[in-house]
Amino acid sequence: MAKLYKTSSSGAVLLVDQLEIAESFWARGKGLLGRKNLEPHQALWIRPCNNIHTFFMKFAIDCIFVDKKMEIKNLAKNIGPFKFVGPFWKSHSVIETSAGLIEAKKLEIGDHLYVVS
Repeated sequence: MAKLYKTSSSGAVLLVDQLEIAESFWARGKGLLGRKNLEPHQALWIRPCNNIHTFFMKFAIDCIFVDKKMEIKNLAKNIGPFKFVGPFWKSHSVIETSAGLIEAKKLEIGDHLYVVS
């Protein structure tokens, strides 16, 4: 399982220690559907993807849209069920996290992330 970090001049901050990666057509299509919740230490990285929907989901999520260099291009907070988000044309992929992570970790557009397997 991969881990997600935010980088800064003062070092790295762990954001998520259980990052799943969805790259296949089926994994990207399924996303978080069928899950009852997403724990604060879990996330799903859907790549490529520049928009999402939360139809038939049972919980709210935060979405972090990043480009190919893992720079945050857009943030969507507390997205409840049955919503559309995006498309964001400068984004290459999206990281779906539990609702509240963006505020808790003080993420901002322009921040850089990296993934360690």
